Amino acid sequence: MLAGLGVVAFSLTFPATAWGLESFGPWSLVALRSVLAAVVAGGVLLAARVPLPARRHWAGLAVVGGGVVVGFPLLTTLALQTSTTSHAAVVVGLLPLTTAVLGSLRTGERPSRVFWIAALAGAAVVIAFTVQQSGGALTSGDLYLFGALLVCAAGYTEGGRLARVMPGWQVIGWALVLCLPLAAAGSLVALPLEPVHLTAHGVVGLVWVAAGSTFLGLYVWYQGMAAIGVARASQLQLAQPLLTLVWSFLLLGEELSAAAPVAAVAVLVCIAATQRAGRRAAR
Repeated sequence: MLAGLGVVAFSLTFPATAWGLESFGPWSLVALRSVLAAVVAGGVLLAARVPLPARRHWAGLAVVGGGVVVGFPLLTTLALQTSTTSHAAVVVGLLPLTTAVLGSLRTGERPSRVFWIAALAGAAVVIAFTVQQSGGALTSGDLYLFGALLVCAAGYTEGGRLARVMPGWQVIGWALVLCLPLAAAGSLVALPLEPVHLTAHGVVGLVWVAAGSTFLGLYVWYQGMAAIGVARASQLQLAQPLLTLVWSFLLLGEELSAAAPVAAVAVLVCIAATQRAGRRAAR
C-alpha cells in the first residue's frame, strides 16, 4: 500500500511539471522545487530532533539526492519543454525494469525467473502503449528522458537500500537537506534569467512537485521498498504511465488512446505476477 501510494503521487509529477512550466522556466522550477521540499524536510527533521546519519550513509544519500532530487526532476523538466507528458511516460515504462536490475545488483536480491518474465512483459506492454500513444515519433527530449531513467533508477535503488537501516522519510529528508545549498544557489542564478509569470496552475504545479512528489511521495515509496524489496516495489510502477496518461487527459486535455483499457488490464496482470513471484521468493 505504501509503495502504491508513492506511485500515485509520482503519476501526477509530469502533469504538475507541465503546469509549473506555465509560470517558471525549467531551471527555476527545478531549483525552487528542491528548495521548498528541503525546507519542509528540514523542518520535519528539526521538529523530530533526528540526529545526523552515520558517516557511512552520506555517500548513499548523495546518490539519492543526485538521482531523485536533482537529476530526474531537471532532465524530465527539460524534456517536457519539447515532449508531451504522454511521450515522457516512456521513461516510467522502462524505469521499473531498470530499477529491478540495479536493485538486484546493488542489494543482492535474487527474484525468480517468473518475476523477470513478468517484469519484461510489463515493460514491453507499457513501452508499446506509450510509443503508440505518442505516435511513435522520437523527440529532441528523448536524450534527457533516457538520462533521467538511469539516474532515477540509481536513486531509487540506493534509497530502498538505506530505508532498511533508517526510516524512509529520513532518507529523502536528509537527501533533500544535502542538496539544499545547490538548489538555493540554482534559484538565485536562474530566477533573474528566466521570466516568471505566476498563475494558479503554475503555483499548484510547483507546490505539488515539491511537497507531493518529492517529499511525501518518496517518503511512502522508500518505506514500501524497505518492506517488500526494491525489485517487487519497482514493478508497481508499471501502472504509473497509465495513471499519468489519465491525469494528462483530465488536467491537461491531452488525448487518451482507446487502447488504454487493454493496456491497463495487461499491466495489472504483469504486476500481479511479479508480486506473487516476489511473495513466493520471500517465503
